[in-house]
Amino acid sequence: MRKLLLTTTAAIFACSAAVPASAEYNDRNIRVSNGINADHPVGNGIEAMQKCLDEKSGGKLKLTAFWGGALGGDLQATQALRSGVQEAVVTSSSPLVGIVPALGVFDLPFLFTSNEEADAVMDGEFGQFLDQKLEAAGLVNLAYWENGFRNLSNSKKPVTKWEDLEGMKVRVMQNDIFLDTFQNFGANATPMAFGEVFSALETKAIDAQENPYVTIDTSKFYEVQNYVSETKHAYTPFLFLFSKAIFDTYTPDEQSALRECAVVGRDVERKVIRELNQKSLEKIKAAGVEVNTLSPEEYARMLEKSQVVYEKHKDEIGADVVDRVQSILADMRKK
Repeated sequence: MRKLLLTTTAAIFACSAAVPASAEYNDRNIRVSNGINADHPVGNGIEAMQKCLDEKSGGKLKLTAFWGGALGGDLQATQALRSGVQEAVVTSSSPLVGIVPALGVFDLPFLFTSNEEADAVMDGEFGQFLDQKLEAAGLVNLAYWENGFRNLSNSKKPVTKWEDLEGMKVRVMQNDIFLDTFQNFGANATPMAFGEVFSALETKAIDAQENPYVTIDTSKFYEVQNYVSETKHAYTPFLFLFSKAIFDTYTPDEQSALRECAVVGRDVERKVIRELNQKSLEKIKAAGVEVNTLSPEEYARMLEKSQVVYEKHKDEIGADVVDRVQSILADMRKK
């Protein structure tokens, strides 16, 4: 009898010890809004993140992705996060500058020279510095994913130095920093809705546009452009944002799993988008488009020429933000 009692007591203790562990994860359906389509590399990232969450939570944490702006535009979805009525969104930084002005730092021209440089800054101390500003706005950034570098295509000539842009009619997003960047180079910067760009290039209403290689490929801009210049004049991250109001109700294990698995998704998404950009570049070349890169010296000249844009927008972004990222990059480039 005593042996049975001890055995039963031990079993009770074993079960009670297991309860907290099993209670660390709750069944949760996490809605993730996206402005892009499911075949974008973000889809690969979501898939990898879900697999990671399945392993950590035993299938209790489920991501449900809504593509193509099905839950509203990126800004609308982000506001829903801040209100605590939606869980997550994967969004470009540019639409959010009205909420967190510091994110405008990524619109500054020629900030990063390479993927490696961008990764080191985004995943390091500077990224954490921005995360604090996002949290103050009611948003938890789980990881920085990638939209990528923007490059220039045109129908006039190769762009090998900033002087080549003088007089060129370039379509840009409705973004003051982008407008100022190209106007500073002497170009005729022309804001235009994305859906109008192909026909405007085809009819020569504009000479040029700027986008990542994948967009130049999938939008078939290479069919109506003769030159592509790898300017890397802007780098845009994606942010995997979570509602702070909702995140704070999750258990520590759930929070950790989301952060860790968002990094797993980030690494897959970056790998896929970079491979896809390279494939798109090869497709553009095969179509007969002349492709050139900027020399390091000309890149440095363009960055120097662009300092007037940095100064003009420094206060609205935050002088501390601009100074901090420039200091980090300067130290990196000395090594």
